[in-house]
Amino acid sequence: MKNEESPENSQDEWGHDPSVQMMRRIFARMEGSQEDLLKLLKLSPLDGRLRRVRESALRLFEQAWPQAERKGLTQREEDAATLYLHCFVRMLNREGIKVPPESFPGNQIIFDFLSEKFR
Repeated sequence: MKNEESPENSQDEWGHDPSVQMMRRIFARMEGSQEDLLKLLKLSPLDGRLRRVRESALRLFEQAWPQAERKGLTQREEDAATLYLHCFVRMLNREGIKVPPESFPGNQIIFDFLSEKFR
């Protein structure tokens, strides 16, 4: 007799949760926008500098997102992904990888928010 809780019988309950589905879509947008930007900049996703950039961008994003949410800046999924992209670009620039402003979809409100809150 098979155990009712065996892995082959269990379902991905998290996968049915609407908030988890939303987070998965946001992270997919974040990854996609990052990949697109790296292609535009002609940077390999395996560039050794990117590990630090990604880690720093994620930390900044984790700090900024709740504050941006409270201000109503990230009401849509694409807004959260845009916030991450701005964090990523900011960290690329700090690493000495210059990103021309026309290379990514700018959002002046998010740019100003990050500049004001996270110098």
